[in-house]
Amino acid sequence: MSTLRPLSPVKLVAGFFLADKKLAAPFLEAAQKRFGPVDLLSPWFVFDQTRYYEKEMGWPLFRRLASFSQLVEPITLVDAKLWAQEIEQQFLSPDGARKVNVDPGYLTKERFVLATGKNFVHRIALTEGVYADLTLVYSNKGFQTLPWTYPDYAGKAMQGFLLQVRKKYFFDIKRGVAKADNPVGALP
Repeated sequence: MSTLRPLSPVKLVAGFFLADKKLAAPFLEAAQKRFGPVDLLSPWFVFDQTRYYEKEMGWPLFRRLASFSQLVEPITLVDAKLWAQEIEQQFLSPDGARKVNVDPGYLTKERFVLATGKNFVHRIALTEGVYADLTLVYSNKGFQTLPWTYPDYAGKAMQGFLLQVRKKYFFDIKRGVAKADNPVGALP
């Protein structure tokens, strides 16, 4: 029989992409109001692995990732996904098209997980219509892709940034970064 133990805290990450880079600042301001200070922000990545979003959002598209300084409980992923849907609604164009697409996730020493509202065979239902998508696993000193890993997360540049986030995560664990004043999912 296994012994149940408290879950380890996770590093919350929000990926976002958009056509108008000027929307990044107000988006990040809103994200920090909800989840606390950003501690790492990726460079801009060109989001060109698919043209799926072009009609709705325009072209070209640009992606960034932000990680947050406070460690949270894994279930915070649900709150982050629900917030992402709310914030996307706040950034709609007059015709109802999204101007910002937000992909919340979390990172641990073993994996990178994204939140989604779409069910599929490899996705685990959490609650509120939110599923956890195991996107990358950490093994052999790097992230390994899976058959369903999104192409942009399979890229070296994106994984390079996530390795930086992973190093910061280990540093935060050693320092005991989780604090009770975190707006969402704080660990004592």
